[in-house]
Amino acid sequence: MKKYFQLTTSEDGTTADLDIYGDISSCWWDDDAMSASKLSKQLDELGDVSQINVHINSYGGEVAEGLAIYSALRRHKARVRTTCDGFACSIASVIFMAGDERLMSDASLLMIHNAWTSAWGVNAADLRKLADDMDTITSASKSAYMARVSITEDELTELMDAETWISPADAVDMGFATAIETFESGDKASQGARDSLMALVMASVEHRAAAKDDDDDPDDTDDDSGADDGDSDSDDDEGDGDGDDDAEPDDEPEDPEKDPDKKQAFAGGIAAFTSLFAN
Repeated sequence: MKKYFQLTTSEDGTTADLDIYGDISSCWWDDDAMSASKLSKQLDELGDVSQINVHINSYGGEVAEGLAIYSALRRHKARVRTTCDGFACSIASVIFMAGDERLMSDASLLMIHNAWTSAWGVNAADLRKLADDMDTITSASKSAYMARVSITEDELTELMDAETWISPADAVDMGFATAIETFESGDKASQGARDSLMALVMASVEHRAAAKDDDDDPDDTDDDSGADDGDSDSDDDEGDGDGDDDAEPDDEPEDPEKDPDKKQAFAGGIAAFTSLFAN
């Protein structure tokens, strides 16, 4: 039988991690197989853990197995945090509801529906009874949902009748989930910080270079000797350098050292850069 869950504990014994990946099923003929009964026993033997982290990616499976896992998690004294890593469908979505904190990955989905089965060799009376039985089984899952959601039972019934896929945002809005778990690329974030810092550094260097040029040459461009080059600039329509045009002096380039706002921004960039590589 394929293993569908794995339970581990931290080195200090304060937290436990339960991964439920795959179809939730029983194996009644094999006492050593993975089952809700075995998982329940392992949970009881965890000791004084303060938190159980449950990660789920499952299309669902046997209702009896799933309900037993849900109940085992709900009755445990530790705080339970469930996370939908991919799909939490059918009875797997019921297990998801066992969390005191229920997180949806930003790339995950829930799916809820009514219980279903197949039948053969039955008559009309058998089918009518089977339909009633399916309604009763569905009510167990519905109770688990209603303990958490913020919608009405009629609204929940409509969703289950329609076999509904639920996005992370809708799951939070309706109370199936408490929050959406998002991920940021450290490489992209670091590169963005580096780019911003380098822009600040280069701007400062350019400002300082421009200021030095103006000290030597009012015409903005120095020759090799540092004397006025006599070239025209955009300020002088007559073609004379501004150094020869008292009425039209050069605009003084901005120096971040003389502008408190720019100086503060530059200092902030240096601090961000230092922090980035210190972590």
